[in-house]
Amino acid sequence: MGAAAAVDRARPGPAGHPTAGGGVGGSPRRALSEEGLGWIAAHGGAGTTTLTRLLGGIDLGCRWPDAALGEPAAVLLVARTNAGGLGAAGRALNALREGRHPAGMRLVGVVLVADAPGRLPLPLARRIRVLRSIAPVHQVPWLPTLRLGIHPRQVPKELLGLADAVGAGRERPGSTR
Repeated sequence: MGAAAAVDRARPGPAGHPTAGGGVGGSPRRALSEEGLGWIAAHGGAGTTTLTRLLGGIDLGCRWPDAALGEPAAVLLVARTNAGGLGAAGRALNALREGRHPAGMRLVGVVLVADAPGRLPLPLARRIRVLRSIAPVHQVPWLPTLRLGIHPRQVPKELLGLADAVGAGRERPGSTR
């Protein structure tokens, strides 16, 4: 179901996927949790699973958080830095601007994960400047070890700024010193 076909009882998530939502059949509305942080993928393959594994929080996939599941109100929108990813992030931010999200949800920022090593082409860098004018943007550089499936015990130094921004410790959740 796309955004145009969304009905009152289901609001489309970032990639147009419906989410549970507005008190269908007389069920009471519940509030999103003030605990934790949710990672929302603007598109498939954005990197939410990896970021959740490294920094903690809840991987929400390509949908808004659901109050009925006790999911967090504070969310980060994640996208790749290719044209498709930046376009998906822009569409999700537009949905937020239009109020097509659960009541009480708060966007903490946008996380852009590098889709390749090296500098971004100028047209993509310009799109990122536009996103920065709308929301705080955190960029995750190309990390070859993550591509290989190697998940370090400690947060890679390239992610320390993002870890600080989201309140994550310097060690991977669940690890011991």
